[in-house]
Amino acid sequence: MTSFLSLVGLFLAYSATQVVAFDNTRNDNLAVYWGQDSYGATHNDPANNQMTLSAYCQDDSIDAFPIAFLNVFFGAGGLPSIDLANTCSSSSDPVFDGTQLANCQFLATDIQTCQSKGKIVTLSLGGATGAAGFTSDSQAQSFADTLWNLFLGGSSSTRPFGNAVLDGIDLDIEGGSTDYFPAFVTQLRSHMNGASKQYYITAAPQCPFPDAELGSVINAVGFDAIYVQFYNNFCGLQAFSNPNDWNFGTWDNWAKTTSPNPNVKIYIGAPASSTAAGSGYVPISTLTTVIQQTRAQFSSFGGVMLWDASQAFENDRFDAAVKAVLTNGAPPAPAPSPTTVPSTPSPTSAPTPTPTSTPPPPSGSCAGVNAWVSNVAYEGGDEVVYNGQLWTAKWWSYGDTPGGVAGDWQSDGACPAVLNQIVPVHYESKSVPLEVPVKTPAAALAAKENASHNRSRFFKL
Repeated sequence: MTSFLSLVGLFLAYSATQVVAFDNTRNDNLAVYWGQDSYGATHNDPANNQMTLSAYCQDDSIDAFPIAFLNVFFGAGGLPSIDLANTCSSSSDPVFDGTQLANCQFLATDIQTCQSKGKIVTLSLGGATGAAGFTSDSQAQSFADTLWNLFLGGSSSTRPFGNAVLDGIDLDIEGGSTDYFPAFVTQLRSHMNGASKQYYITAAPQCPFPDAELGSVINAVGFDAIYVQFYNNFCGLQAFSNPNDWNFGTWDNWAKTTSPNPNVKIYIGAPASSTAAGSGYVPISTLTTVIQQTRAQFSSFGGVMLWDASQAFENDRFDAAVKAVLTNGAPPAPAPSPTTVPSTPSPTSAPTPTPTSTPPPPSGSCAGVNAWVSNVAYEGGDEVVYNGQLWTAKWWSYGDTPGGVAGDWQSDGACPAVLNQIVPVHYESKSVPLEVPVKTPAAALAAKENASHNRSRFFKL
C-alpha cells in the first residue's frame, strides 16, 4: 500500500512543475504565516531556525504567506515598524533615517519569487504584542494611505521591501483597541479597488464568537478571507468532537448572514506543530477528518491556515501533508514499518491483579486556574496552566510562553488533575500603548537576568 509520506512526495514532485495563480474562491487553499521564527523561539536548534521566505515557496504546498508582523503603527518619525524575528528587525538591521522602520529591501527578491510561483504575499498587522490602534477615523485613513505607499501599490522613499508590491493586508489584532478600524479598512479598499492588481484583505480572529478584538471590524467592512484561530481556546481543534464548543458552523453562519462580503472564505486556523501553540494542535490524521467533514458541511470553507512556516517544515512538512489532504482528499493509511515477526510466546497463566485503592487527588491541583493566553499582560505572582503544568509569573509578562527562553515563568510542577483539560476563559486583551513599542516596563526588564532576545517573541499563541 502506498504510504502517506509517499503521497506527499508525489504531490511535491508534481506541484514543483505547476504554476497556478492564487484563486480566493477555492476551498483548498493553504495560508501559512512567515516571519516570527516560532520554531527558533521554542527550540534550541539554530540550524533549523526560520529560513528566508523563498525557501518556503519552492512547491505548491502553500498558497498565501502573511508576513508577520508590522507590530507598531506609529513609531519614530510617525512611521510604523516591522519585526521579522531572525530575518529583519530594527534591532538587527538598518533603519530608515529618523524612524525605527527596518530596511528589509533584500527581501524584495524573495517576495517576487514567491509571487512568480502563484502565491500571494501579504503583510500581517498586530500580533500578540502589537501596538495597534487609532484615535480617530482620519488617523485610520491616513495610516491606510501610509501602508499603501510603503508596502502596496503606492510609492515612497521608505519602502521596507523595496520594489516588491505586496498582495494585501492581514489583521491579527490581539491587543489595543479596534476603534476606527472600519475607516482604515475602507480606505485601504478605496486604494485597492482602483488598482489594476488584485489585492486581498484578511483577518485572523480567535475562535470564540464574536471575537473580542475584530468582531466589530469584520461586521462593518468586507473581508476576503477569515483565518479563524482554532487553537489556544476552548473552541479549538481539540474540541472538534464536542458540538457545544467546536463552532465553525457559527462562523459559517456569520459569513452567510452578517459579513458585508457574502463570498468571504473561512479558514481553519491550526498550529503547525505541538510547540506552535499552547493547545489545539492535532496530528494530520485528526486534521484530515476535520477538513473533510467541515468542507463537506460548510460552503464558506476556504482552506487551512497554519502558524507557522518554521514549525511546519520541522514537523515533517506538516504544510505539505495538509495541502495533500486539501487537494487529494483522504490520504491512504500509512504503511506499517517493517518489523521482525515475533516468535510465538509460551502459554502462560493470566496474572491476577492486586486490588488497589483509588489514589488521592494530586497535590497542587490547577482547578480554577485559567489557561495561559498570549494576549494578556500578567503581573508577578499570577498563576496559569500551560501544557499540563502550573506556572507562576516571576514579574510582568506579555506574550512570553511559560517555559520559554525569556524565563518569565516559574514552573510549580505538573497538575494532572487538569492535564489536557481546556479551561474556557474570556480571551480579551488588555490595552497596549498605541505609539510606544515597549514590550515590558523598564523596571521589569531590569529584574530579568539573561533575558536578552535575539529574535522577536511575538508568538501567535
